Amino acid sequence: QVQLVESGGGLVQPGGSLGLSCAASGIIFYLYDMAWYRQAPGKQRELVATITSVHYTNYADSVKGRFTISRDNAKNTVYLQMNSLNLEDTAVYYCNSRFGRENHWGQGTQVTVSS
Repeated sequence: QVQLVESGGGLVQPGGSLGLSCAASGIIFYLYDMAWYRQAPGKQRELVATITSVHYTNYADSVKGRFTISRDNAKNTVYLQMNSLNLEDTAVYYCNSRFGRENHWGQGTQVTVSS
Protein backbone atom coordinates (compact mmCIF):
# COMPACT_ATOMS: atom_id res chain seq x y z
CA GLN A 1 0.00 0.00 0.00
CA VAL A 2 1.36 3.36 -1.07
CA GLN A 3 1.48 6.06 1.58
CA LEU A 4 2.71 9.63 1.37
CA VAL A 5 2.70 11.37 4.72
CA GLU A 6 3.33 15.11 4.85
CA SER A 7 4.49 16.95 7.94
CA GLY A 8 5.84 20.33 8.93
CA GLY A 9 2.93 22.61 8.17
CA GLY A 10 1.80 25.31 10.54
CA LEU A 11 1.39 29.02 11.15
CA VAL A 12 4.16 31.42 10.19
CA GLN A 13 4.46 35.18 9.92
CA PRO A 14 5.05 36.92 6.59
CA GLY A 15 8.73 36.81 5.73
CA GLY A 16 9.24 33.67 7.76
CA SER A 17 10.35 30.17 6.81
CA LEU A 18 8.88 26.71 7.05
CA GLY A 19 10.06 23.27 6.01
CA LEU A 20 7.78 20.48 4.83
CA SER A 21 8.60 16.79 4.65
CA CYS A 22 6.89 13.92 2.85
CA ALA A 23 7.75 10.38 3.86
CA ALA A 24 6.91 7.75 1.27
CA SER A 25 6.29 4.06 1.74
CA GLY A 26 5.08 1.28 -0.51
CA ILE A 27 6.99 2.56 -3.55
CA ILE A 28 10.51 2.17 -4.91
CA PHE A 29 11.16 5.76 -4.03
CA TYR A 30 14.26 6.50 -6.08
CA LEU A 31 12.41 5.63 -9.30
CA TYR A 32 9.65 8.15 -8.74
CA ASP A 33 9.39 11.78 -9.72
CA MET A 34 8.21 13.72 -6.69
CA ALA A 35 6.35 17.00 -6.46
CA TRP A 36 4.68 19.45 -4.13
CA TYR A 37 1.34 20.98 -5.02
CA ARG A 38 -0.81 23.42 -3.11
CA GLN A 39 -4.43 24.42 -3.02
CA ALA A 40 -5.62 27.69 -1.56
CA PRO A 41 -9.26 28.22 -0.52
CA GLY A 42 -11.45 28.70 -3.55
CA LYS A 43 -8.63 27.99 -5.99
CA GLN A 44 -7.50 25.06 -8.06
CA ARG A 45 -4.64 22.87 -7.00
CA GLU A 46 -1.39 24.15 -8.50
CA LEU A 47 2.07 22.74 -8.98
CA VAL A 48 4.69 24.27 -6.70
CA ALA A 49 7.86 22.30 -7.37
CA THR A 50 9.06 19.04 -8.84
CA ILE A 51 12.15 16.90 -8.46
CA THR A 52 12.71 14.02 -10.83
CA SER A 53 14.28 10.66 -10.12
CA VAL A 54 17.58 12.11 -11.34
CA HIS A 55 17.19 15.18 -9.12
CA TYR A 56 16.25 17.64 -11.83
CA THR A 57 14.15 20.40 -10.24
CA ASN A 58 11.55 22.81 -11.52
CA TYR A 59 9.53 25.53 -9.78
CA ALA A 60 6.44 27.59 -10.29
CA ASP A 61 7.32 31.18 -11.12
CA SER A 62 5.61 32.36 -7.94
CA VAL A 63 8.04 30.45 -5.70
CA LYS A 64 11.30 30.60 -7.66
CA GLY A 65 14.14 31.86 -5.51
CA ARG A 66 12.14 31.32 -2.31
CA PHE A 67 11.35 27.60 -2.21
CA THR A 68 13.72 24.66 -2.54
CA ILE A 69 12.69 21.08 -3.21
CA SER A 70 15.04 18.24 -2.36
CA ARG A 71 14.95 14.51 -1.78
CA ASP A 72 16.77 11.92 0.28
CA ASN A 73 16.41 8.54 -1.37
CA ALA A 74 17.96 6.78 1.63
CA LYS A 75 15.11 8.10 3.78
CA ASN A 76 12.36 7.84 1.12
CA THR A 77 11.60 11.48 1.83
CA VAL A 78 11.07 14.63 -0.20
CA TYR A 79 11.37 18.08 1.32
CA LEU A 80 10.18 21.57 0.58
CA GLN A 81 12.03 24.44 2.21
CA MET A 82 9.98 27.61 2.04
CA ASN A 83 11.57 30.99 2.73
CA SER A 84 10.29 34.56 2.52
CA LEU A 85 6.74 33.34 2.88
CA ASN A 86 3.92 35.73 2.03
CA LEU A 87 0.16 35.72 2.50
CA GLU A 88 -0.37 34.22 -0.96
CA ASP A 89 1.51 31.08 0.09
CA THR A 90 -1.30 30.12 2.46
CA ALA A 91 -2.67 26.79 1.25
CA VAL A 92 -2.87 23.09 1.87
CA TYR A 93 0.34 21.56 0.53
CA TYR A 94 0.22 18.11 -1.02
CA CYS A 95 2.97 15.64 -1.78
CA ASN A 96 2.77 13.76 -5.08
CA SER A 97 4.65 10.80 -6.53
CA ARG A 98 4.62 9.72 -10.16
CA PHE A 99 6.06 6.79 -12.11
CA GLY A 100 4.60 5.85 -15.44
CA ARG A 101 0.84 5.69 -14.95
CA GLU A 102 1.12 5.60 -11.18
CA ASN A 103 0.15 8.80 -9.44
CA HIS A 104 -0.18 9.04 -5.66
CA TRP A 105 -1.13 11.83 -3.27
CA GLY A 106 -0.62 12.57 0.37
CA GLN A 107 -3.35 13.85 2.65
CA GLY A 108 -1.97 17.39 2.71
CA THR A 109 -0.62 19.71 5.36
CA GLN A 110 -1.87 23.21 6.09
CA VAL A 111 0.46 26.17 5.76
CA THR A 112 -0.92 29.48 7.00
CA VAL A 113 0.97 32.72 6.58
CA SER A 114 -0.48 35.40 8.80
CA SER A 115 0.58 38.27 10.99
